[in-house]
Amino acid sequence: MNAVTPLSLRARAYESFRQQILQANVRPGQFVSQRELMQLLDMPLGAVRELIPRLEAEGLLRTVPQRGLQIAHVDLKLIHNAFALRGLLEREAALRFVQVVSHAELQAIERAHLDIVARARSGPIDDELLTDATSVDWGLHDLMIDTLGNELISQTYRINSLRVRLINLERSTLSAEVLLPAMQEHLNLIEAFKLRDPERVAQKLAHHIHSAHQRVLGQDRRVLGAAPAGEALTSVFSS
Repeated sequence: MNAVTPLSLRARAYESFRQQILQANVRPGQFVSQRELMQLLDMPLGAVRELIPRLEAEGLLRTVPQRGLQIAHVDLKLIHNAFALRGLLEREAALRFVQVVSHAELQAIERAHLDIVARARSGPIDDELLTDATSVDWGLHDLMIDTLGNELISQTYRINSLRVRLINLERSTLSAEVLLPAMQEHLNLIEAFKLRDPERVAQKLAHHIHSAHQRVLGQDRRVLGAAPAGEALTSVFSS
């Protein structure tokens, strides 16, 4: 029993840190002390000290002399590298996914996306909707990756996903302005899956990842241009 407890504490501490990123309770570049990290994660000092080397190895945290612990700082290099890795892993996953996903699964995934779209069109795009939309968004990507059946790839992808989440916190989020375009990109990808067309799947996925990359760089003129938000979103869905 004693041999299992430290492992369990380390795993719980890591999961708690992951949730702090997902819930935007920590910010890129933020400095925290070990004691503050203890309080944030609700973990004992020993577990936090054992967690730090793992977070440093994954590029999510670094120790700065005289300053303390710093959450990963977002810069252009991190952005480009994270999205490049995401593109490589997801392309292989999508090409596998199109071969094995059932029609019933695709219908359920499509319904979840259409529900988000319907809610966004019929009422205010509030925090609850954005949270649900983010879950649906990342849920599809995680499902594709796990279809590869490779635990090392899944682990690498999820670590990279945390980097992307930090980038989103710094540069952009699945906000009201980008929710509908992002959902439409997913629906286009789902349609390619339904057609069982690998070439089209690769094309739609590449477009989606490129668009997400450009959004965090502030270069998605279709969404961030001068047109009023309502007009921009309507044009995306009518195209």
